[in-house]
Amino acid sequence: MIRQKFTITGQVQGVGFRPFLFRLAHDAALTGTVLNAPEGVLLELQGSTTSVARFKNDLYEKLPPLARIVTCETETLSVLDEETSFSILPSAPGQGHSVLISPDTATCPDCLQDMNDPENRRHLYAFTNCTNCGPRYTITKSIPYDRDKTSMACFPLCPDCRKEYEDPFDRRFHAQPNACPVCGPQTWLTNANGTELSRNIESIRDTARLLSRGQILAIKGLGGFHLACAATNPGAVHRLRTRKNRWGKPLAVMVPDLNTARMVADISDADADLLTGTVRPIVLLPRLKNSVLAPDLSPDTSTIGVMLPYTPLHHVLLTFYTEACPAGTVPALVMTSGNLSSEPISLGNREALKRLCTIADNFLLHNRDILIRCDDSVVRTNGEGVQFFRRARGYVPSPIFLHQKGPCVLGTGPLLKNTICLTKGDQAFMSQHIGDLENLETYSFFKEIISHLSSILQVTPEAVVCDLHPDYMSTRYALEESGLPVIQVQHHVAHIHSVMAENRFTGKMIGLALDGTGFGEDGTLWGGELLLVDNEKLTHERLGHFTQTRLPGGEAAIREPWRLARSVLHDLGIADTPGDPWPWLPQEAEADEMVVRMLSKKFNTPLTSSCGRLFDAVSALLGLKLRIDYEGQAAIILEDVQDMTVSGSYPCPVLETGDRLVLDTRTLFRHIVEARRGGEPIPAISRRFHTGLMHGLRDWTVAAAEKTDVRTVGLSGGVMQNRTLTQELPELLRRAGFTVLTHTHVPPGDACISLGQAAYGRQKLQNSRG
Repeated sequence: MIRQKFTITGQVQGVGFRPFLFRLAHDAALTGTVLNAPEGVLLELQGSTTSVARFKNDLYEKLPPLARIVTCETETLSVLDEETSFSILPSAPGQGHSVLISPDTATCPDCLQDMNDPENRRHLYAFTNCTNCGPRYTITKSIPYDRDKTSMACFPLCPDCRKEYEDPFDRRFHAQPNACPVCGPQTWLTNANGTELSRNIESIRDTARLLSRGQILAIKGLGGFHLACAATNPGAVHRLRTRKNRWGKPLAVMVPDLNTARMVADISDADADLLTGTVRPIVLLPRLKNSVLAPDLSPDTSTIGVMLPYTPLHHVLLTFYTEACPAGTVPALVMTSGNLSSEPISLGNREALKRLCTIADNFLLHNRDILIRCDDSVVRTNGEGVQFFRRARGYVPSPIFLHQKGPCVLGTGPLLKNTICLTKGDQAFMSQHIGDLENLETYSFFKEIISHLSSILQVTPEAVVCDLHPDYMSTRYALEESGLPVIQVQHHVAHIHSVMAENRFTGKMIGLALDGTGFGEDGTLWGGELLLVDNEKLTHERLGHFTQTRLPGGEAAIREPWRLARSVLHDLGIADTPGDPWPWLPQEAEADEMVVRMLSKKFNTPLTSSCGRLFDAVSALLGLKLRIDYEGQAAIILEDVQDMTVSGSYPCPVLETGDRLVLDTRTLFRHIVEARRGGEPIPAISRRFHTGLMHGLRDWTVAAAEKTDVRTVGLSGGVMQNRTLTQELPELLRRAGFTVLTHTHVPPGDACISLGQAAYGRQKLQNSRG
């Protein structure tokens, strides 16, 4: 007989881990105890050497679907002769913990079977769950993950649910959100004034009927509200865009199953795995030609964001909506974030009725409180795996594992697409998508998440890391409100530290930061940067940059890309000639004259080396987008019009200017001007622009390697969300002899900045301590 103690850390609370251990111990005829504690799951086992060895093997081979072991330490104890059984003990209190909070998880097949069985007491119940699925992060106040620390605390279990909850052989044993129609949350339908129209099953059925008739509904979900309408109804989609003031930006759709998804999009095996998996994010897919979906869902691109139901409420709603749709109609619903443009997603019932009453005709509400706002995640598959556009529901708060342990620091992120990041040990915990810190509502959400993540992780940062830009609200928080020692790091340097941290890379790396604009160390606006970064010594060198151009009117040039096109033409000394196809000339004659004067006098025309602005300028020159409705729109349209059958590229040479390697994007632009004047088709010009830029980037990196003798390159920045660059640039660099590191766990855009900041600050503290 032997007795051993196991201290297990990882995603081991709220995922059916203790009942799993109970069953393993029972099957192996072992005695002992298990409990949740601050340091992890504490397990004591007693039995024969053979039985304990069998248990250890099964521990890793038969893990529950949501469980994840990070560490498992063992020690030998004295045998307890009087022990005769295995028992689950109450959770131990205490400060600090070494467990991972489980993300919210899509409804599992077993719970779906319960919901679809008319004889089951949970038939069509919109809050069905078990230890293998259901809400976690969005309903959790603190750790240990017990019912009294969730928003289910106010729903006492009925006798039947209590029996399941206390039976170690039931899959709902200690499922903290466990509920049924007798004792659990309920739904009801109201009008925009809050007057109740129907309740429970009928409220969901009525919601489906209203949606099929063209109404817009606000629907309370898992991490906030959705705004929904019929995705096949152009009028309803247009009304939603008008009321929400969201023009051009794609709207995601939800369909009941994979077969329906194949009616609207081209789906690969990898796409199908994402759509039907345990997370069920929005997956960006090639839209089928002649699709029955409203054209205005994604007017700028040939892709469409599709997701499948991930909560029981969604499953029930899509079932009823399919029944309510006229024969032959594809049952697809727009499901977009329930907010006004630029504000956080709505959380509570009263808040939603107040904020969304001018958008939604009616509201489907429920009484399970959402404690933490969390938007849907957005991803895309590519040849190298999954690329994130938004990392939120289903992935947060799973950590990014770092190369070693270190002190706790807080990264406050950038202005746009903000996230925050807290480090703990060898893990970095990035928040869900927070949004653009341009209003008080989003800033309040930002501070709320800092407080909540610090609380559930039970950490106190030793320092805060922020951007150099003095006017970012995230920078002001660090400097004026955090009360912590402040470390600052340049925007694009943080991008490269992020890709290094995510890949657990240490040492020197050539970094290509291909981005919009960020405040540079020389006072100009950076964005197309060739950097040499050492994340151990924390040194960085700006080896080169894109040709600088001017932003006439500053921020106005970002909103109106035609100004950028005019700026590059001015830099090139290209005068207008009769018949020039510059699309803004007939529309913006007066404004164009003003812009030319500004450029001539260099008045209110800050310099930038931005890669993103280059895409905007080309898009405007070709007449694709003169003014944008959302960030990246001009570049998205430019990429989408490419003729991928066209060969050849425009030259984009590398120039040595002093000690800098300058990527000569003016020459690239000059050839585009000549091609446009020569009548080349716009799809061909777009393709040759993309190809020319990528070949220029390869040559640029080769030149940097010759100067530095570094052969590892990291790719980061918002431009790396361009599918063409994502798929083709890494391969070009590999063929040139480089090891290429990219983002696979976080978005390459500004959402990754907080991770890079936190990694930088953590290393700075370690270096200061020798």
